[in-house]
Amino acid sequence: MYTPIHGTGITLAPEILSRYGFTNIHVVEEQSKPDGNFPTVVYPNPEESEAMSIGLKKAKEIDADILLGTDPDSDRVGIAVKNHHGEWVLMNGNQTAVLLFNYIVEGRKQRGLAQRNDYVCKTVVTSDLIDVFAAANNVNCYNVLTGFKWIAALIQEKEGKENFICGGEESYGYMIGDNVRDKDAIASVAMLCEMAAYAKEKGRSLFEQLIDIYVTYGFYKESLISLTKKGMRGAEEIAEMMQGYRDNPPATINGSKVVSIYDYQIQQKRTLANGATEAINLPKSNVLQFIPEDGSKISARPSGTEPKIKFYFSVNTKLANAADFDKVNAELDERVKAIISDMKLK
Repeated sequence: MYTPIHGTGITLAPEILSRYGFTNIHVVEEQSKPDGNFPTVVYPNPEESEAMSIGLKKAKEIDADILLGTDPDSDRVGIAVKNHHGEWVLMNGNQTAVLLFNYIVEGRKQRGLAQRNDYVCKTVVTSDLIDVFAAANNVNCYNVLTGFKWIAALIQEKEGKENFICGGEESYGYMIGDNVRDKDAIASVAMLCEMAAYAKEKGRSLFEQLIDIYVTYGFYKESLISLTKKGMRGAEEIAEMMQGYRDNPPATINGSKVVSIYDYQIQQKRTLANGATEAINLPKSNVLQFIPEDGSKISARPSGTEPKIKFYFSVNTKLANAADFDKVNAELDERVKAIISDMKLK
């Protein structure tokens, strides 16, 4: 089941799937016509559950294998699949990226296509699980600032020296290969459907594949909240909040001692135990990351276009087996809530 959410994806997504060999393609008719008024949604963003709700209803009706929704200019894509209980769930951008990157890395290895200089690229606020499984498969994983221009710049820098496989960021943008050097939902739709077909052929669902990855490499769970500071002082309040974190960084977060701080504005990582510093070899950006002892990661990043500040949370633990998924998932949810409460962000 596919929805372009009244955007341009209708011109290419069904076509590329058809050329790729898929014949059982269903389009959400209510959202198939390009329309800048976006009459069936509040906000035409596949990150929003409301924007995917009609597609989700249709996917349930026909018992689809996967639901895909692209944003109006078809550079980002969101998906929904059935979980291990047979219930439809919307995947977040980190989960989709983990599945996609792992499928490509594993597939290249199994087919004898892997090269010693293969690499993937993601943004600093995208799941660190990608770093973990890339390293385990002898694939370099580079982290860049938020925005696909930085991924494209890295590709240009390494052209002829290293082999780019795929790139992505948690906000639903992915790049398959380097022919289109920007996030591209069309190629991503094709690869995601191939991935779903491959899993189905093996008698697995994509959600079960995700749990398998967690069992193998660790269960990483990410969450995001965005705080809006309206009014004349909105931008000032956000600036003051960031300065406060720089001047008086938290010593502990949710009872776990903060061991290091990444400040991309001054391009420096600082280890709190001994005060040692290390250069961050990335352009300046107003981003802070706190790393507690328990392996969590909390990132703060003001928006460059709106009076908003985004906080990204990543927690992780081991998952001994698939049967423990629900219990461990709930525990990680509680850890995220406890971090948010401790940092007084709600």
